[in-house]
Amino acid sequence: MGGGEAELRYLDGDFEILKPGTHVLCAVTGQAIALEDLRYWSVARQEAYVNAEASLQAEDGKGA
Repeated sequence: MGGGEAELRYLDGDFEILKPGTHVLCAVTGQAIALEDLRYWSVARQEAYVNAEASLQAEDGKGA
């Protein structure tokens, strides 16, 4: 797997790797999330989140 930021397609309960990488960035905080630690994302917005709190902030429109 290549280093740097990966590009993913977020699916219901899974994701597809479009461009190999080691991490994605949280859409709310900008924090890097290792692919093996990725647990929260939005299929509708195609965004990743570092944790449940960031996911809720995005839902509420309160992203950083």
